[in-house]
Amino acid sequence: MKKYTVRDFDRDFPTDEACLDWLRDYLYPEGIFCKVCQKVTKHHRVKSRPSYSCDWCGHHEHPTAGTIFENTRTPLRLWFHAVYLMAQTRCGVSAKQIQRETGVTYKTAWRMFNRIRSLLNEDDGPLSGTVEIDHTYIGGRRSGKGRGYIADKATVFGAVERNGRVRASHVDTIRSRANTRLIRQHVMPSALVYTDEGREFAGLARRGYQHQRIHHASKVWVRGDVHTNTIEGFWMLVKRGISGVYHSVSHKYLQSYLDEYTFRYNHRNDETPMFLTILCQTQKT
Repeated sequence: MKKYTVRDFDRDFPTDEACLDWLRDYLYPEGIFCKVCQKVTKHHRVKSRPSYSCDWCGHHEHPTAGTIFENTRTPLRLWFHAVYLMAQTRCGVSAKQIQRETGVTYKTAWRMFNRIRSLLNEDDGPLSGTVEIDHTYIGGRRSGKGRGYIADKATVFGAVERNGRVRASHVDTIRSRANTRLIRQHVMPSALVYTDEGREFAGLARRGYQHQRIHHASKVWVRGDVHTNTIEGFWMLVKRGISGVYHSVSHKYLQSYLDEYTFRYNHRNDETPMFLTILCQTQKT
């Protein structure tokens, strides 16, 4: 992945106007369509507001309308800076860190944090080829003495292509029926599926999947090409990120955090810098 340093950011986005121009060029690559003139016309930027005015009729077009930047009083450059901060690490950045870096209030930083993360929910089709499937548990509160018992853990389903994409979903249960429904949603029937010996994976072969297992209970971790080390490596990345950066995550927001880690993983080999990849998720609603 191409590096994108803070010098690059300062060069490309020195002002709010530069950020607005980038947004205009990205959202209107063929020019701005004037709703009054009913054609693409030449527009000029209005100095008193974040909009562009048609040279023919004066109609205003707001590039931020229908995007995560709509109706915000926060300078556009601070929004872009927050996106840059979130893109610069594999483990993420907290809303508190965004507050410290940008100088906004924590309430504003949290709002920016969640709006930016809403861009990272993508689904580019089911997984194929060789796919590892596994479940994990995140969070929970420790009760009892000593090591105790950890209750209220969140259950997460995951599937990953070898050298490819990953899917992660917060689920209520890992029972066989619900598990099969998730697999059919996220994995092509022609895929070669590797799992552990969990009962929830029983019956995948009957549903058309080529299914092989690795028996972790017998302390067998790899058998030839059969293993789930790739998805377990992704779980490690997620858990270390949550415990090290966010410390704890509620069930309510867990899926958005999973979307963030999934997005980074899926775009880890892009030639485009992660900052621009995230920025290019901006769309009109």
